[in-house]
Amino acid sequence: MPVAHEERILILAPRGRDAAVIGQVLAGTGTPAQACPDLTGWLDGLRAGAGAALVTEEALEGDLTDLFAWLDAQPAWSDFPFIVLATRQAGRRSERASQRLARLANVVLLERPVNAETLVSAAASALRARRRQYQARGHLLERERAQAQLRLANEDLERRVAERTREVETAHETLAFALDAAGMASWDLDDRTGAARRSPRFDAVFGYGEAGPHWDRESLIAHVVEEDRDIAERAFAATRETGTLDLECRIRRADGQVRWIALRGRVRDEGDTATRIAGILMDRTDQRFTEEALRQAQKMEAIGQLTGGVAHDFNNLLTVIVGGLDMMLRRPEQVERVKRLAEAAMGAARRGEQLTQQLLAFSRRQMLRPQTLNPNRLLLDFKPLAERAAGGAVALAFDLDPAIDPIRIDPAQFEAAVLNLVVNARDAMEGRDGPARIAVTSRNIHLGTSAVADKGVPPGPYVTVSVTDTGSGIPSDALPRVFEPFFTTKEVGKGTGLGLSQVYGFTRSANGFARIESEVGRGTTVSLCFPRSTDPAGEEPGTGPVSAIPLRRAGAGETVLLVEDDEPVLAMAVESLEELRYRVVVARNAAEALEHLRGVERIDILFSDVVMPGGMNGSQLAVEAQRLRPGIKVLLTSGYVANLDEGQVIGRGELPVLSKPYRRDELARSLRLVLGGERR
Repeated sequence: MPVAHEERILILAPRGRDAAVIGQVLAGTGTPAQACPDLTGWLDGLRAGAGAALVTEEALEGDLTDLFAWLDAQPAWSDFPFIVLATRQAGRRSERASQRLARLANVVLLERPVNAETLVSAAASALRARRRQYQARGHLLERERAQAQLRLANEDLERRVAERTREVETAHETLAFALDAAGMASWDLDDRTGAARRSPRFDAVFGYGEAGPHWDRESLIAHVVEEDRDIAERAFAATRETGTLDLECRIRRADGQVRWIALRGRVRDEGDTATRIAGILMDRTDQRFTEEALRQAQKMEAIGQLTGGVAHDFNNLLTVIVGGLDMMLRRPEQVERVKRLAEAAMGAARRGEQLTQQLLAFSRRQMLRPQTLNPNRLLLDFKPLAERAAGGAVALAFDLDPAIDPIRIDPAQFEAAVLNLVVNARDAMEGRDGPARIAVTSRNIHLGTSAVADKGVPPGPYVTVSVTDTGSGIPSDALPRVFEPFFTTKEVGKGTGLGLSQVYGFTRSANGFARIESEVGRGTTVSLCFPRSTDPAGEEPGTGPVSAIPLRRAGAGETVLLVEDDEPVLAMAVESLEELRYRVVVARNAAEALEHLRGVERIDILFSDVVMPGGMNGSQLAVEAQRLRPGIKVLLTSGYVANLDEGQVIGRGELPVLSKPYRRDELARSLRLVLGGERR
């Protein structure tokens, strides 16, 4: 039915101008109205749809059978409103006239003459009543649709329940096999009856053969190790509130082994009492060790990549600062040049960071100078510095094994690591009563497979250097995190949280590891473990011979191929080389450098950064350069090694390396060593 029809008023007033007048009055208020010529036309209009009907009483004197039939056929929500204009009568209406009006049911009777306001009000009331009927119709239709949807949903649910039941019945037969294949055992404990059911693997996990003990909650908890028993009891007690059991703990098997297990279960209640609990059991020992080792390795590697990249940028900045200041000190009278270099150095310094070396050490991307040496000699040379760091109130003792084996390490990094440990030990004893003592020891040890299972190193002979204090100790829950960057147990402002991270990175770079043992109130021992070197210990190189080498300036026409991707560093290096009277050929990546190397121009030495964009690093460029020009000299420079393998190649001395940041004198000395046929 058109919406416009539902809002209209049908007028039946066949005598005189009543219909026209009524229509004009309603139209003046915006009420849609339609006059019908006769009863038949009026009835057709009602069937087509209307909001109300306005009829004169005399128009109802004909045959109303069809009208009454239409009224009787109305749906349940409909009670069609009529407005009847009656002629004023001296007496009562006839019984027939009264019956006709009653038959219409929903009637508003207005006696003529009727003023326009009364007529409009009656029409508005009738339409409002009809609109409420339309709303009821909408609700009924919506309910019918909802009932139809519910019926369909119930039918679909019944179908799916039947299908699911068949699936469950099919899956039930394979469940036991699947649990066993996954290394899981099923179990079921009934506290009310004492009955217990479990699969054979359940007994096997606890170390029993075919005939295991009678299981109940108490016997299961009795197998939990003492340290975890409280956790197990709380987990079972919580099932009354949560309805589930989620427990991971250690158990002691029948053969004495300690294993990690995971119990997962659900509770079936009867009233307020948990009477039955069933679930699965898994042996998590191997998985737990693997997950923990992987988690630590991933964490350390991710942080190492981050800190290594940051430190690389910082060393480029420091190169600009050191080189620029060095050249300013040499020619301070050149004001414009000094100003330009000072501005570049200041800009770089503001972006610099004093934690560069600590970050690099942890990330194991620092430029190492490994040497095979006797650690005792380093420790004894280092003793005066360690005593000053410990302070006069702390007794510092060195207990060194005279038969200590040689190790291959970077001596500067080793001294920095031990100094970190001494400072940490001193801080741990601050404010404590009783004697303060730090012991530095060295020992030869042999580590078996089980001892290094989670260390990432092979078993065999090792040298351990330990620092022990009598300080406050570290809580057991903090011990697994002590080597994480920025984690510290010190007060705010008394530590960066990078000291032990640096120690960790250094030992890993030396193919060793660090371990820590601590007891609250008794003290801490940190041990650095290094693999024994099969090479004999040599003398640590001093600075005397190198310092004695005179400053070298370029010979006639000597040319340096400079490869550097960082523009400020490149500009500083060009100026340094030109001051040393070298002719400089510039390349900003390996591809540009190779173009020059394939050409015919004179190139005496390749001076290249190690880490560069474009897919080829400085080490790889050096190899290609020596292939293209046999006999060409190579000097590399870097403050960051992109990966461990590359760092080890450089560290073994296969290529000379000038570490960033460097001064002009250091650059000149390195060039002399390389061009003079010596190794730095």
